[in-house]
Amino acid sequence: MKRFFLLIAVLSMAVFATSCVKESPATLTRVDPLVKLLPEMTWNPAFTEMEEVAAGEHATFQFALRGVRDLKDVRLSFEALKDGEGHSLDQARVGFVDYVHVGRTTPDPGRDAIRSVSGMYPDPIVDDGLSRDIPGGKTQPVWVTVTVPKDAAPGEYKGKVFVKGKGFSLEGEIAVKVYPVVLEEPSLWVTNWFNSSERSLRLFNPEAEMFSEDYWDYIRAVAAQMRECYQNTVLVPVTLIDSKEIEGAWTFDFTNFDKMVEVFQEAGVLRLLEVGHVGGRVGLWNSPFGVKVGGVGNNIPLSDPAAVKWCSSFFPALVSHIKEKGWYPIYCQHIADEPAWDNYASYVEIARLFKSYAPDVRIIEACHSHDLADVVDIWVPQLNFYADGHRFYSERQASGDEVWFYTCLGPQGNYANRFLEQPLLKTRLLHWINFRYGATGYLHWGFNQWRTDDPWGETTSINLEGGNILPGGDSWIVYPKEGRLYGSIRLEAMRDGIADYTLLQMLARKDEALAKEVCRQNVYGWTTYDMSTEHFRKARHQILEALSD
Repeated sequence: MKRFFLLIAVLSMAVFATSCVKESPATLTRVDPLVKLLPEMTWNPAFTEMEEVAAGEHATFQFALRGVRDLKDVRLSFEALKDGEGHSLDQARVGFVDYVHVGRTTPDPGRDAIRSVSGMYPDPIVDDGLSRDIPGGKTQPVWVTVTVPKDAAPGEYKGKVFVKGKGFSLEGEIAVKVYPVVLEEPSLWVTNWFNSSERSLRLFNPEAEMFSEDYWDYIRAVAAQMRECYQNTVLVPVTLIDSKEIEGAWTFDFTNFDKMVEVFQEAGVLRLLEVGHVGGRVGLWNSPFGVKVGGVGNNIPLSDPAAVKWCSSFFPALVSHIKEKGWYPIYCQHIADEPAWDNYASYVEIARLFKSYAPDVRIIEACHSHDLADVVDIWVPQLNFYADGHRFYSERQASGDEVWFYTCLGPQGNYANRFLEQPLLKTRLLHWINFRYGATGYLHWGFNQWRTDDPWGETTSINLEGGNILPGGDSWIVYPKEGRLYGSIRLEAMRDGIADYTLLQMLARKDEALAKEVCRQNVYGWTTYDMSTEHFRKARHQILEALSD
């Protein structure tokens, strides 16, 4: 009997001890960084593969943090990755991925569109080091970006990410294999048009004044984000040039224009200078083009003597000034955006007038028409127009012209783009399309074209001219807050896609057939891509292994 009571006592103590062990109120699961985590997702498949990179690339990691109750005062930290030889990778950013709203779904979404029940999609990476509270039952992505320097020793590196909050502490392991391959400086021309207006400035810093030191801090923040994502081409608007007509003669002050160029030069972004559009449509989409006399107001057709007079003063003054500053070798000029079949003749008229003053300056244009062969030097068709006219554009390349492509609110459907509703892999594959079809540049209009007073809230808008929906992710890819500019998971996907393009170029010099075949097996056609992230990683592995031989 005594043994029986002793056994009962022991079992009771064991049960009591077990009940006193506190279970963590949260889970931390490493997941594929090419997967977009929606806030309502309750199951996130674990991902354990080692990230494989060349020296000079970035390695990205994602964790899903989820609490069974509200999590208070949650903070993130990082332990440097180390290899077995004492080398370390200690340049890393750790941040929360915030959710933004898509209130108007893309009209033609494509077969692999991501549908969020809540309408919320992950995008901005908030790496300010501050703590936050996370509601229970919500999936919170945690993002880690490790910068691998070009002089990093090859090998396998391991480190940790720590997530601590009130009453709990979690950690996740990360690992990187650095190959004995050094990423070259990307040769792909990349431009994202940015907004430098007073309105965009105030969203970045409400207290800042135009052209104050705070304003130039804003431009430096833009330049820093561009540099990290390998942008090397910058559109500088002509509206920065102060034009005045005094006693019938035009004078021009280039002070702010010059400062803008110099900021991007100092940031290491400017390898190609796009000078902004000198004109635009005089009315709606199908109307002819005119020029903006004095750089402000309505566009005036060349049939008006005032327009010709202004051009005859401004064009030679602009070209002469750029020569004086030493920027002429990297200079190209926009005339007016997106000339189409209905108005190309008026575009050509303005372009020829410009060429009469600067015959050797290259004209670059996002274009919807082929009838520009005697004036355009850098063709930038929208991706679907590039597909439809690929033979024409190949002929232009054979004749010595350059061909890039661009995306904006179009094309939609199954084409790759950078919409919030698309998988991250599709955004990354944009630059595999560059390699597959021989386009040497990429253009997008919306780096920070914030069309709302709250870019962290609603991300879609309506183009009032034609009623077109500007999909979430079309108008901006960075986010402003209190004097800081935050990147996004889409911006990082574009950056990594440009690195992929560069590695494919490096492989093509060594084994062109292999490079083309690896690319073809991911981009089968203009709208057909292998969307398996596992297959994508195998392709990356094949490239790095081949370059390591």
